[in-house]
Amino acid sequence: MGGGWVLEADIEGFFDAVDHTKLQEIFRQRVSDGVLVRLIGKWLKAGVMEEGLLSRPDTGTPQGGVISPLLANIYLHEVLDKWFLQDVRSRLKGESHLVRYADDFLIFFEHESDARRVMAVLPKRFGKYGLRLHPKKTRLVEFESPRKGGDKKPGTFDFLGFRHRWVKSRKGNWVLSRSTAPKRVSRTLKSITRWCRENRHEPVREQHQVLSAKLRGHANYFGITGNSRALSAVKYSAQVIWRKWLSRRNNHPLNWARFNAMMSHHPLPVLQLSNRYRRARISTSRSRMRQLRTSGSVGALGRNPGGHPISSLRLFARR
Repeated sequence: MGGGWVLEADIEGFFDAVDHTKLQEIFRQRVSDGVLVRLIGKWLKAGVMEEGLLSRPDTGTPQGGVISPLLANIYLHEVLDKWFLQDVRSRLKGESHLVRYADDFLIFFEHESDARRVMAVLPKRFGKYGLRLHPKKTRLVEFESPRKGGDKKPGTFDFLGFRHRWVKSRKGNWVLSRSTAPKRVSRTLKSITRWCRENRHEPVREQHQVLSAKLRGHANYFGITGNSRALSAVKYSAQVIWRKWLSRRNNHPLNWARFNAMMSHHPLPVLQLSNRYRRARISTSRSRMRQLRTSGSVGALGRNPGGHPISSLRLFARR
């Protein structure tokens, strides 16, 4: 077997649902300094200012606060990480691995029965701490490598903005491919459209600088091995959008000939792969699962010492 079963989960309104009392109890397990504990308590009770109105919610971490991601990680480490490592893994028949980055997480299983057992108990575990899994976005995905001659379509899943799926390499081997998730592409292009519409009367040179920075930022994250086609599509769509809104600056439409002439003086950057890694190749000889890991988790669940969050993500597979 190459691959396994993936539990793709989504925590509904996580940053607004963290229980203050339970968070402080978890915090006291590791920190004995009363001054620091009280400081965290004041931070949680400071309140939120929205449209001039101050509110002090009983749940949730400070929106936009620098401490918010850290407190959320501490909370989920207790709710999910420790529970999975100490109580769940030893009760399963096959191998299993948890991957968490902030409040986004996946759980990988060797056997379907293990996946369904954990999926059944997971809502109860989260409910104990005031959290709720989104019923429509939490699902099990069969992520087996395709067999020769098989008619079943391989499953796919999205994680950290990337869509993961099986593809065939040029050598005919089944490999794990990652490309920009369609929702992220749509979000990026909507953002570019909105900016071009609002700034279409600015000088072309200034528009070019900002658009180039936006595209380079997109490529810095999504520029991984196997994703060059998606990067090229985003760049081409950005050019189309830019031309459309430049044409609406006045009553003289900007045709493609004039636009290409302008682009020769203000070319958009070439979107290169900034995060390269070797793909995991799937072989069908002996049975062994490799661990899938990423950074962002509190605790010994595997850390990526640097680079892209996806760079250390390996599909557990046979070799």
